[in-house]
Amino acid sequence: MSTASFRLAFICGGAKSGKSRFAQNLAESLPAPRLYMATGEALDDEMADRIVRHQQDRGPEWQTLEEPRALATVLRESDGHFGVILVDCLTLWLSNLLIRPETDLDGEKRQLIEVLHVMTTPVIMVTNEVGWGIVPANPLARKFREAAGVLHQEIAALADAAILVVSGLPLYLKGEHILKTN
Repeated sequence: MSTASFRLAFICGGAKSGKSRFAQNLAESLPAPRLYMATGEALDDEMADRIVRHQQDRGPEWQTLEEPRALATVLRESDGHFGVILVDCLTLWLSNLLIRPETDLDGEKRQLIEVLHVMTTPVIMVTNEVGWGIVPANPLARKFREAAGVLHQEIAALADAAILVVSGLPLYLKGEHILKTN
């Protein structure tokens, strides 16, 4: 187990805001081994290229696990085996669940919150801030925005540290005193 001074760090920001880089730097300040839990799926060539670039950026000292849906289960199974676990990202995970109508979205979110309460390995959760745009025109997009906003509030409340990253710069919402990054 790591000597981190936090159990859960919540990092949000807009697209290409620098939130993933900030999260990686924070994770790399903690002892190895490190687990990167990727929730994105390579459904097209652009996404496949992006995944390869991200893996190259992290380097060989990271173990990568692609898990688009069973986030709570895999976190539970990984607890205690790593110095830190970085989950990137919550909004992709939420999208993966929403596009499958058979998914019990509330149950999945509840399981995630329950697991985060008991994790002993420090977890860094990365997510996209989606509430600053216009009200979406279609019901599924509105449902996504609503679900993301509620989930973000719950995880940020649980987190020891919450950071909004804008233009590569962190704005500490809470927990600045416990985080040390490069």
